[in-house]
Amino acid sequence: MGGCAPAGSAGDSRPPLFRLRGVSRVYGSGAAAVRALSGVSLDIPRGEVVVLLGPSGCGKSTFLNILGGLDRPTAGEAWFGCRNLGTMGDDELTEYRRRHVGFVFQFYNLVPSLTARENVQLVTDIATDPMDPDEALACVGLAHRAGHFPAELSGGEQQRVAIARAIAKRPGVLLCDEPTGALDSRTGTAVLETLLAASADAAASLLIVTHNAGVAAIAHRTLRFRDGQLVSEEENRDRRPPSEIVW
Repeated sequence: MGGCAPAGSAGDSRPPLFRLRGVSRVYGSGAAAVRALSGVSLDIPRGEVVVLLGPSGCGKSTFLNILGGLDRPTAGEAWFGCRNLGTMGDDELTEYRRRHVGFVFQFYNLVPSLTARENVQLVTDIATDPMDPDEALACVGLAHRAGHFPAELSGGEQQRVAIARAIAKRPGVLLCDEPTGALDSRTGTAVLETLLAASADAAASLLIVTHNAGVAAIAHRTLRFRDGQLVSEEENRDRRPPSEIVW
């Protein structure tokens, strides 16, 4: 299989941003081999909000890492537009991540010795068409905290700095691994509202890995994983705002 991604499925005018066919990921070999993903095939349209659900160890984070260019499939193909992520070299994947992907993780990954502005600037200094760091912080409601260090910020504020850092490069895709897992319900709601607003402003695809099934209410589609397999896809015809999520 090769070439650019085809148009979206019937009834969906959005072209796929990602196209996966038979993607598997195996770690180790022989009796010690662990199959983290097994034969995953699907399209993810540009601008779609997708929530990934499933128990720990079911393959959600591995799936996200392959889309983000942090890992490669053992078998199958994962396409970003016209580019096969599985055949790209290390330098190409680094460039792909730099230009196209914003990452948000559960534990923020901020540099403690840098201010909020400087943490965002780590990305803007290497991006091709970035926001100004203060503009990105303003997008997440933290312009007034730009000069503060992570230890001077609450957990929710640190997560919003991480979101500002992710959106500052104007990525086409935002990949979020348990972005609300360490937060209380009120702060988690604010973080989800920020992610939705950021993805809508940039027309970016937003993928969220979570253990909280209630978060699925905000998505266009929910993917459920079990034992490395994609066991169901559910379209959400009645999307709800984060404020209506049951935590």
